[in-house]
Amino acid sequence: MSIDGQKHANPESTDGQPPCDILHIDMDAFYASVEVRDNPELAGKAVIVGNGTGRGVVLSATYDARKFGVRSAMPLAAATRLAPHAIVVPPHHDRYAEASRSVMAIFRDVTPMVEPLSLDEAFLDVTGAHRLFGSSVQIGHHIRARVQSELSLTCSVGVATNKFIAKLASDACKPDGLLMVPPDRVLSFLHPLPVERVWGVGAKTAQALRSLGISTVGDLANVPVGTLEKLLGAAHGAALAELAWGRDNRDVHVDAPDKSIGSEVTFDYDRSDIEELRAELLRQSMRVASRLRSNDLVCRTVGIKVKFDDFTAVTRSRSVAEPTDLARDIYAIASALLDGLHLQRVRVRLVGVRAEGLRPAAEQVVESLFEDETDSWSALERAGDAAIARFGSAAVTRARLIRPQDSAD
Repeated sequence: MSIDGQKHANPESTDGQPPCDILHIDMDAFYASVEVRDNPELAGKAVIVGNGTGRGVVLSATYDARKFGVRSAMPLAAATRLAPHAIVVPPHHDRYAEASRSVMAIFRDVTPMVEPLSLDEAFLDVTGAHRLFGSSVQIGHHIRARVQSELSLTCSVGVATNKFIAKLASDACKPDGLLMVPPDRVLSFLHPLPVERVWGVGAKTAQALRSLGISTVGDLANVPVGTLEKLLGAAHGAALAELAWGRDNRDVHVDAPDKSIGSEVTFDYDRSDIEELRAELLRQSMRVASRLRSNDLVCRTVGIKVKFDDFTAVTRSRSVAEPTDLARDIYAIASALLDGLHLQRVRVRLVGVRAEGLRPAAEQVVESLFEDETDSWSALERAGDAAIARFGSAAVTRARLIRPQDSAD
C-alpha cells in the first residue's frame, strides 16, 4: 500500500519522479519473536526479553507487552511494574544470530544490494530486481511472505526514494506491515511528525528546537538554513535542513560491517569485590566471543565499560596482538584493562565488554604449519558453542563462574 492507501502496480514509474527503489526492512520485536517462535507456549502472551531482574534492562518485548507501556531499553524493574503478569525470559543471542543470518540470506536472494544495520534490520536497493520480482511493493510483499513461511517471523517494510523516508515508513506500518511513500506524498507524510523523528535530533537538540517553537518536522523545514547553522553548527544545521524536506542522498552500502559487538550487565546491587567484577567480565567475554564466532568475525580491539554508583562511567580499550574470536584472549585484555583502573573501595553498577575493529574470520591468516595452543582453544570454545546451541546456555560454563549453590544441586 502507498501512504494514500491506494495500490501502485508499478511505483517505479512515477511520471519522471525519482523511483521508490529503497526498502527499509525491520523485524518485528525480533528477540521476543524468536523466543515465542521457539517456545509456542509463549504465543499471545506478554513476553519480555531481559537480563536478570532489578537493574537489568528490556532487550525486547512482544506487542502484547508493549500495550502496557513496556519498551526496549527501559529498566526491567519498571517494565515488570507496568506489566506484572509478563513472562521474563533471558536472551539467547546465538538463536538471534542464526535467525539474522537466515533473514539476511532471504534479502540477498532478491538483491545483492543489502546494507545490514543490525541483526534485525537492513536497507535494500532493489533497482536491479524488478525484472525478476516485480515492483518495489511486490518485492516487499515477497520478502515478507518468505520471512513468514520460512522462519515463522514477521517484518515491516518501508518503501521510498531514499533511506530516511523508507526508515520512517517501516516504523509507521509496524507491526507486520508494508508502506510505500511515493515522492509526491513525502512532505504530507513527513511534516506532521514530531521533530525528534529526524535523524540527528536527540534529546538536547529537540529541547533546543522546542524552546524556539519548533515541534514538528514541518516547523523545522520552515526555519532558514542559516538560522539552523547558527543554532546547531554549520554541518549539523545543514543536514537537518535537508532531512526536513525529505532529501537524503546516501547510497545503500553493501555488506557494511558491524562496527562492534558488545555485552554488558547492570547488577541487581552495586558490586565492589574485584573478583566478582572479574568473573562478570569473563562471562561477558564469553558472550562476545560466541557472537563473534556465530557471525564469522574476529576482532582487533577489546574494550571495557565500567559504570559506578554515581552513574559516571569510564571506558578503556586495547588492541590485540592478533585478531581473535576467543573468550580467553578477550578476557585477558578485559581483565588487564580493569586492573589498569586501580579500583579501590568503589561501587560498580555495570560492567561490559566490547569487541571492535571487526573483520571476517576468513581473512585471518594462520601462519603456523602445526596445531598450537590457539587451535586447541578455538576447537574447545567452538565445541562449547555447539553444546550451548543444542542444550541451552547452561550446558557449558567456566568453572570460576559456578557458584557454590550451583554445584550443590
